[in-house]
Parts: sequence; structure tokens; C-alpha cells
Amino acid sequence: GAFVEVVIWHVPRKVLGSHHPYKYSLALIRDGACVLRYDNEAGKGDHRHIGCQQAPYHFTDLDALLRDFRAAIKDFLP
Repeated sequence: GAFVEVVIWHVPRKVLGSHHPYKYSLALIRDGACVLRYDNEAGKGDHRHIGCQQAPYHFTDLDALLRDFRAAIKDFLP
């Protein structure tokens, strides 16, 4: 009942609130609900959602983003 969706775009201009040329959305969906998401919505910058909580995320590079997301997934899957 769980799957991961990873979408990363290289954009011509930085997304408002971010300091890199990527727009991304990495999500863990379990039983039809998004339980974990890392994204950089315009105006909010880099952040993550864990359940209903939102917190800033310090983006350094794509490798670290993917590594951090994979590590966070372990908290939600058996």
C-alpha cells in the first residue's frame, strides 16, 4: 500500500525562495495519503512535510536530497 514519486526539474530560473536551479517534489504515499514530502514550492523555498507538520529543509545538492529522503522513508515503512 505504499509507493514513492520523485520528480525533479532543472529550471532556467531559481524557484522563488530557493538558491539552486531545481524544482522538485519527492513524496511517499501510503494507503492513499501523502505521509512524507520534500519540495520547494514557490515562495516557501526548500521544505519538507512529515505527516501534517512542515519544516524547512537545507538543500545542498541533489545527491544529499535523495539520500535524506530515502533515510526519512525508513521511518514510515516496516
